[in-house]
Amino acid sequence: MTRHFTQLAELYKNELLNNVIPFWEKYSGDKECGGYFTCLDRNGKVYDTDKFIWLQARQVWMFSMLYNNFEKRERWLEIAEHGAGFLEKFGRDDNGNWYFSLTREGKPLTVPYNIFSDCFSAMAFGQLAKAAKNKQYAEIAVSAFKNILIRSKNPRGKYNKSVEGTRPLKNFSLPMILCNLTLDLEHLLDKNLVKETIEKCIHDVMEVFYDSDYWLIRENVNTDGTFSDTFEGRLLNPGHAVEAMCFIMELAERNNDENLIRKAVDIALHTLNYSWDKQFGGIYYFLDIKGKPLLQLEWDQKLWWVHIETLVTLIKGYYHTKDPACLDWFNKVHDYTWSHYPDPQYGEWFGYLNRRGEVLIPLKGGKWKGCFHLPRGLYHVWRTLEKML
Repeated sequence: MTRHFTQLAELYKNELLNNVIPFWEKYSGDKECGGYFTCLDRNGKVYDTDKFIWLQARQVWMFSMLYNNFEKRERWLEIAEHGAGFLEKFGRDDNGNWYFSLTREGKPLTVPYNIFSDCFSAMAFGQLAKAAKNKQYAEIAVSAFKNILIRSKNPRGKYNKSVEGTRPLKNFSLPMILCNLTLDLEHLLDKNLVKETIEKCIHDVMEVFYDSDYWLIRENVNTDGTFSDTFEGRLLNPGHAVEAMCFIMELAERNNDENLIRKAVDIALHTLNYSWDKQFGGIYYFLDIKGKPLLQLEWDQKLWWVHIETLVTLIKGYYHTKDPACLDWFNKVHDYTWSHYPDPQYGEWFGYLNRRGEVLIPLKGGKWKGCFHLPRGLYHVWRTLEKML
């Protein structure tokens, strides 16, 4: 078993440091206008120059995190500050809300309707503040975090398309992200604010969105936490649910709560049992909690981030509990992932497969895929395996 873990740790480490990170170092930097290109085709060529704030911020975070937690390579810090300079100059409106997308030059394209631009900008500047020892970066991170809390009850604000009062729903994504974001910014935040935010996040994820009748996490609930028997209320996003259980385990480890770790592992395992495609393999993108038809036509696609984040959750679940089911599932998801997503010819990984596991779109980066889920996942699996050794 030890030899198996040693080989796996080396595989994930090598893929991160010698394939994935070099791909983004080589192809993504915009030396003329600042920031990063994320719309990269299979061999790394830029096919569109629009810049999406959350992907810009995620890349700043990624290189800052590697600098802080693995090795202080000046090149990594330079790349992070290159992206941060572009974000600081062009990323926000006059009220401090972060836009969704910009032109290559930094002119706003899409209004700041998406609170996740703010979330990942806070993460980016918080991690970079630690790397660069820069107080201004820290102030940007804390300001963004406090603005997120202010907006959290109505994240889209005036940009919300729903008619007020008809079917008010709460979405799972924000409390899920806040679990991770609060831990990432803990070194900059007031202790009481951290404690209150963590307690609320755990409650929301594990009590409000978790459906104990099904042992599954719902994507949307009524504002009072009850079940909404609608397309939105029945929607499951297995990748979100399993990734969230990793964040919950991290909070539980911080609070020394073994029961919460066990509950998170059980939910993750049940989600996988429900969402694994038994015919073709892989994890479905979307499902209905009652097995009814979905509005999402892409429901049966197999996405890279779902699988890499699942691998992180499973290996951390095994690390904490030694539950053999975690290891069995890890091996199963590992085999599917490594036989479908890596591109041995041009590097990095494909992101989008059809249900049969065939490459659907050969891009390496775009509007939703950037330098984040894959390198972060490889890093966490590698480091967790090392701890187990």
